[in-house]
Amino acid sequence: MVNVGDRAPDFSLESDSGKKVGLADFPGKTVVLYFYPKDDTPGCTREAQAFSAGLDAFAEAGAVVLGVSRDSVDRHRKFRDKYDLGVTLLSDPDLVAHNAYGAYGEKTMYGKKVTGTIRSTFIIGPDRKVKHVFSGVKVDGHADAVLALVRGGDAHEAPPARRDASKSAAKAPAKKAAAKAPAKPAAKPR
Repeated sequence: MVNVGDRAPDFSLESDSGKKVGLADFPGKTVVLYFYPKDDTPGCTREAQAFSAGLDAFAEAGAVVLGVSRDSVDRHRKFRDKYDLGVTLLSDPDLVAHNAYGAYGEKTMYGKKVTGTIRSTFIIGPDRKVKHVFSGVKVDGHADAVLALVRGGDAHEAPPARRDASKSAAKAPAKKAAAKAPAKPAAKPR
C-alpha cells in the first residue's frame, strides 16, 4: 500500500463523463482519491452520497474528490444518475490504480478471507505527496473525517455523520430479534 510521504502514483482512467482523468489534471489541488468495491451497493452508495454532499466544502478547501472502482463507465453513469452524484467516478477494470495504491488484495468479509477492493482513501497534496491514508474504511462519517483533514484539522474533530432516524428505528427491531435468536449448536467433531 502507498504510505504517507510517498509520491502518489499517477494514473489515467476513464471517468463517468467519458474523459480520461489522472492526477496531472489537477495542478495545485489536493486530490481525495477513494477506492470502493461496487456501484449501487449500500455502503458504496452512502459513501458516494456523503462525498457528493460535501463537494462544495472540499472545493472551498482546494480539493477534488475522485471515486475509483472496477465498475464500467456505463455502470458508473447509471450509478451517478440514479443517486444524482456529483463526485467524479473512475473506471479501473484492469486494477491499474487499485494495484498501484495497494487498494486490492486479501481482506476479511463476514469472517471469510476474500480477494477484492480494499475500501481505502488517499489524501494527496498539491505536491503529489500522500498526506494521509485511510485503509479498511468504515463508511459512516468517513467523508466528514476526510474533509476535516483536508481543511488542516484532525480526522477526530469531524462532526458525527447525520443518521436518518427512520432507518435507525427500522433496523433496531431486527438487531433485537437477532440478539434473542437461539445460538446454533456447535458441530460435533468427527
